[in-house]
Amino acid sequence: MNSNPKPTTAIDAPSLSYRAGQAARRRLGSLGALLLAAVGAFVATPSYAQDIPTSPSFVDDFKSFDRARWYVSDGWNNGSHQNCTWSKGMVELSNNVLSLGFEKQTLKDRDYVCGEIQTKQRFGYGTYEARLKTDTGSGLNAAFFTYIGPSDKQPWDEIDFEVLTNDTSKVQVNAYIAGKGKNEKLVDVPGGTENAFNDYAFVWQKDSLRWYVNGQLVNTIADPAKLPSHAQKIFFSFWGSDTMKGWMGAFADPGRKLSLQIERVAFTALGEPCQFPESLACSVK
Repeated sequence: MNSNPKPTTAIDAPSLSYRAGQAARRRLGSLGALLLAAVGAFVATPSYAQDIPTSPSFVDDFKSFDRARWYVSDGWNNGSHQNCTWSKGMVELSNNVLSLGFEKQTLKDRDYVCGEIQTKQRFGYGTYEARLKTDTGSGLNAAFFTYIGPSDKQPWDEIDFEVLTNDTSKVQVNAYIAGKGKNEKLVDVPGGTENAFNDYAFVWQKDSLRWYVNGQLVNTIADPAKLPSHAQKIFFSFWGSDTMKGWMGAFADPGRKLSLQIERVAFTALGEPCQFPESLACSVK
């Protein structure tokens, strides 16, 4: 179904020159590199029992679009594997829901446009949460993840939730440490990712990384060699590929505008109190 609410207000990308670098990101053996917008503000504040600096805890329920927090990707693509160009027009706010769109529209050298946002700040150990609803469609990826890498003069660390919308009964969790992945796991999303909003969260601590879907633990990594160790930015993106058929399914023109909807995102630093009643940080330590 078309989950994009109307009426909508497009979010303009910042006018400043924000793309100051390129980060190479592989996706499960893809030969394409994913260029990421990089330079962002980083507020180093101490947090309980951790030695990775972090920006402060926050909750964003999208009553408005916080330009001090979010950067909108606009006007480029992330490599030959991606069949769409990031467009500020695909980031829209309506009724306290932020939508990232995917639509047939020629922009630069791509036939489709798509949406991505990222925080300007970096975050460390704590609980990361997002309440999301996806569309359906083969060859598309709706993602909630954290990332840092060479464009920020850091090693490549990453923590993922990725809904490959050719199969909305599952979400893939994964982590990259110093550019090395192979930690992926497909987990069930009861009722599907497209029929209702679902809660996705991970708890990142010095000795473990745990993923949750609707409050249920679905994956744990405790091997020190497989745990990220660098503060990261929070990303949401919705994009397509003509080439990554083995992973995302064969791309097919959906014939309509699709969207990833974000109702809420939150970060609660390790050791700090939970910030809203439904937060995983209220019940899981």
